Amino acid sequence: MKETQKSSLSAIIRKHEGDILAEWSRLQSAASSRRDPAQDAEQRTVSREFLTGMVQALGAEGDVDIRGASWSRVRELLGELSAARARQGYSPSETATFVFSLKQPLFARLRAEITDPAKLADEFWSATMLIDALGLYTTEAYQKSREDVISRQQRELLELSTPVVELWEGILALPLIGTLDSSRTQVVMESLLEKIVSSGAELAIIDITGVPTVDTLVAQHLMKTVAAARLMGADCIISGIRPQIAQTIVHLGVDLSQVTTKSSLADAFIVALKRTGSRIEVGTPVANGGAVVTNGAAA
Repeated sequence: MKETQKSSLSAIIRKHEGDILAEWSRLQSAASSRRDPAQDAEQRTVSREFLTGMVQALGAEGDVDIRGASWSRVRELLGELSAARARQGYSPSETATFVFSLKQPLFARLRAEITDPAKLADEFWSATMLIDALGLYTTEAYQKSREDVISRQQRELLELSTPVVELWEGILALPLIGTLDSSRTQVVMESLLEKIVSSGAELAIIDITGVPTVDTLVAQHLMKTVAAARLMGADCIISGIRPQIAQTIVHLGVDLSQVTTKSSLADAFIVALKRTGSRIEVGTPVANGGAVVTNGAAA
């Protein structure tokens, strides 16, 4: 009896595929607040492919276990749909509606085709379990895609929040703003080392003026970055050491004796210029406010 009921579901979908597709597309459009002809056309195409794949997956035996191999194409379609909607900013409910809105046209055809109440109830239950399983799969796929999007955006934000600036020939500056945790330290280190290699810089100023607090973990992250830069042949100067941070570092017992530290980026830049053999002389040019940077000789 069970196989006959499942087979009926497949046959009914195949018989009324055109009508089901038309009504299903209308319900999807009515439930969406987006009015984009291109997206509507794409949605109809995906819906048609979904129904075709659903009929093929059900087959003659009416296999409703969506985990089976016969449902691989349907799962692939739902995964692609969920990923696309996650990127486009659709909500989870809007994405799940793609599947759940199929119930109404499908149930209407079941009622029209099956007159036996007991068989109709069994068909309704079979169809409900199938659509619910597909809807849950779609929601899970959307959630995973959304998490991937958020993770990628977080990585991009980390990269944007750690710019490495070339202040002068051979001198880099890395201004840090916000909390310095393990993941961000990795991004900071990679960005700095890549810039050292591409520019051939011998000095890097790590400015922590925008870092709200410095604890043992933050200090360790800074020391790791300094050590990695030294391995690449560049020395580091840490600037932005405020009185509160200096006291905290002393209380924590963090040894920064091997690293040059300055209270401001400007002071660190002056030290870096001296190390590269450049100096700042006060002159009369208006273009740069009277300060002339020379490379070992007076301007």
